[in-house]
Formats: sequence, structure tokens, C-alpha cells
Amino acid sequence: MQANPNAQEMTQKAAQPDQAAIALDTPIQRGEQTITDVMLRKPRSGELRGLTLNDLLHMEAGALIKLIPRISTPMLTETDMNRLDPADLTQMGTAVAGFLLPRAMKAADSLPV
Repeated sequence: MQANPNAQEMTQKAAQPDQAAIALDTPIQRGEQTITDVMLRKPRSGELRGLTLNDLLHMEAGALIKLIPRISTPMLTETDMNRLDPADLTQMGTAVAGFLLPRAMKAADSLPV
């Protein structure tokens, strides 16, 4: 059972600067459900509670494991996050760090705005 939007929908949504589509290297298995793609959206300030921006910008695993379930579709659980392939956590961390940068810094680094 596939619980994710199709690839075209994911690509269209990812074109928005406040969202990122992540194709997992190692799918997450939840019972009968297989998650192969995750959509992350830019966090709002309240979703950053209990976390430091510095930890998120440095892609500190503990901070990412707390934040990503708050901003992911489908919503990942703590168990999902703890079993996540490190390569997938790195992809998600890169997206999160990009969300936190001001537009001027993204333009200076040639990152998508």
C-alpha cells in the first residue's frame, strides 16, 4: 500500500520554496505501508520550540529527529526517525537547513529560493 502522493504531485509541490520532496534511499516500512517519499514543509516558529536554530543549521541528528515529524507528510513517527537511513536523514537535514536560511543567503550561495 503506497501512502504517498505520486511523483508528479511531489515534484510540483517541491517547486514551492517552502516545501521539499525527499525520495528516500531506504523506504520506511510501517506494517503494510511502505513510505518511499516524504514531503517536508518549512517550519513555523512554534514548531521550532525546544530546539536551537544552530543545532538545526548544523544538522544535529537529535534536533532533526524532533523537528521532522512536525513538518513531514506523511507524518513520520519517532520510531520511523530512529530507524531512518543516515543518508535519508542527511537529505532531510539539508532541506531543513535550507528552509532556515534567509533569501539573501540562498541567492548568494546559488541555492533555490
